[in-house]
Amino acid sequence: MLQISNLSKTYPNGVQALKDVNLNISNGMFGLLGPNGAGKSSLMRTIATLQDADSGSIMFNGIDVFAQKQELRKTLGYLPQEFGVYPKVSAEEMLHYIARLKGIHNDKERSELVKALLEQVNLYNHRTKYLGGYSGGMKQRFGIAQALIGNPKLIIVDEPTAGLDPAERLRFNNLLSEIGENIVVILSTHIVDDVSELCNDMAIIAAGRVVQRGNPEEMLNSYRGKIWSKRVAKEDVARYQEEKKLVLSKLSGGKMVVHIYSDDDPGDGFEQERATLEDIYFANIG
Repeated sequence: MLQISNLSKTYPNGVQALKDVNLNISNGMFGLLGPNGAGKSSLMRTIATLQDADSGSIMFNGIDVFAQKQELRKTLGYLPQEFGVYPKVSAEEMLHYIARLKGIHNDKERSELVKALLEQVNLYNHRTKYLGGYSGGMKQRFGIAQALIGNPKLIIVDEPTAGLDPAERLRFNNLLSEIGENIVVILSTHIVDDVSELCNDMAIIAAGRVVQRGNPEEMLNSYRGKIWSKRVAKEDVARYQEEKKLVLSKLSGGKMVVHIYSDDDPGDGFEQERATLEDIYFANIG
């Protein structure tokens, strides 16, 4: 269990990145959904002991994260949003190096581990290729391999599928699903589909605050029958934004489609729409 209590963080430039964040996260895939600048990376970096908070606490399986940083790092796997690789080093060599840093000094044990990890992330046939020649998706899968060294009980992946093509995104998400059964995996992203496909627990964060928390299916049930849509002229969107609780607007077939939230039939040509996680996301982030 990861317990985050009353966590706040303000940077020296005055930006308050986290505002009294409270979350309890248990085993499985947990989705942290929010727009760029919402505070997701700040929260991930704080959990990963890369920065301190101004106030609050984080506990993981009896470890006080702020007071026992080294203990947390022993059980942590981390894939940051941006991570560098040595371009003239092969994936196999790099994993051996990281495994030695994590205390795996027995050559046979380390070789078996590296082989198993490369096979798990489907990179074994590319094990001798320099990391600098890897595609974006291959680098992300290598990132998961290095994060799995040491049998971590907590894995953090920050915006892992941003910039990946659809095929690589599918491969990466399938990989996350496999590893996220018996440990805590936190998936931080702004891609709604990643959370809806992978996670059975989630939170939406905006402007440093948790604004919605729960099971995606239960969230959808709470919005059932309350989302209404209508095709409108582009110049009319501003009027609906003033008059209704506008959830989102998007261009479709040359006209704008607006979604509004309403407990009752709003009339005016609106038709009931099946609520999606995208509706819930935009309703909460404004």
